[in-house]
Amino acid sequence: GFIMLCVEIFDEQHEKDLQININKFLSEINENDIIDIKYSINAFVSSNGEQIYCYSALIIYRIYK
Repeated sequence: GFIMLCVEIFDEQHEKDLQININKFLSEINENDIIDIKYSINAFVSSNGEQIYCYSALIIYRIYK
């Protein structure tokens, strides 16, 4: 077998949804296979003046094939 690096990308409009989806993903992999987690928040105003938030995370992990 060999080791392969992979990424999983999460993008949600609500912080709680991001947390739920990341926790679900993390429960399905071995914590020793996690290399890094990157997190970012972006905010912008839509054309109708509504404030929009984007909560994103990228998880870098290894899998064994």
